[in-house]
Amino acid sequence: MDGLKETLVIWAAELRRAVRSGRAIVLLGLYSMFSALVLLVVGFVTRDLQAQLNAKLGANGEDSEFATKAAEQLHQGVLGFLTNNDTAMMEALAQVPIVVLIVFKVTLFFLPAYIALMGFDQVSGEVGPRSMRYLTVRARRSSVLLGKFLSQATLLVGLVLFIDLAIFIYARILNDDFAFGVLVLNLLKFWVATIVFSLAYVALTSLCSSLFRSPAVSLVFNFILLFVFWLMDSVGRAVSAENLLRFVRYLSPSNYSGNLLHPKLAEFAVSGAAYAAFAAVFLFGAYGVLRARDL
Repeated sequence: MDGLKETLVIWAAELRRAVRSGRAIVLLGLYSMFSALVLLVVGFVTRDLQAQLNAKLGANGEDSEFATKAAEQLHQGVLGFLTNNDTAMMEALAQVPIVVLIVFKVTLFFLPAYIALMGFDQVSGEVGPRSMRYLTVRARRSSVLLGKFLSQATLLVGLVLFIDLAIFIYARILNDDFAFGVLVLNLLKFWVATIVFSLAYVALTSLCSSLFRSPAVSLVFNFILLFVFWLMDSVGRAVSAENLLRFVRYLSPSNYSGNLLHPKLAEFAVSGAAYAAFAAVFLFGAYGVLRARDL
């Protein structure tokens, strides 16, 4: 019970410090700018394609019914590309505007780097100047690590919910057929999927921050690992089925992101379990480093 109390105290203190320092505002601004940029680009491309389609149909004298069918086919084509033509996912996400799906996919590529920027100094920022020793005298090292991890995760949960809500409201304004009930249900689904995906990378940032005394070195090493994981996933998908290198993608967290929005619980559970396993491995690694090093 003492360990739980220590963790909760450190979690609350770290969260208050992050909010009071203004870091939360800066992180929110960075996340908002990136999401707004993606929304503007996707919105511009979507409107341009729709205008070209309408102009072509108008020039050919096609009626509005045919134009509607053509737009639906375009929507299904983009949806199939984003869901790898998974029939169950296509049916579950059919009522979600394409702009939301595209932003979600792009966000999964951006989030690991964003998380690294958010927490690269959570441990190394105190190990370097040796202020960590005053904390570890009063609390277990496991409690310190877990408290810092939970504070970063809590901050991320709030930021993601705020941005996702803004994206869905934007999509609702542009799409009158995006019903409120569908909006709320999918907002929760997308939010949970993003959080499940993110926790493994929050734990990876904790590990990288524990390895070095310099926050700058921790950040660079974190980016190197993110690139290595991305390369493993890309190479594993690119090689032929007979090549043994195809198995390296299973060692990358991003390999398991495809089913985070799957309507079948079993498919989602596999992805969720994979990210939980990665998070556990990274956290145990960080704890091993902190336990072994002289603070």
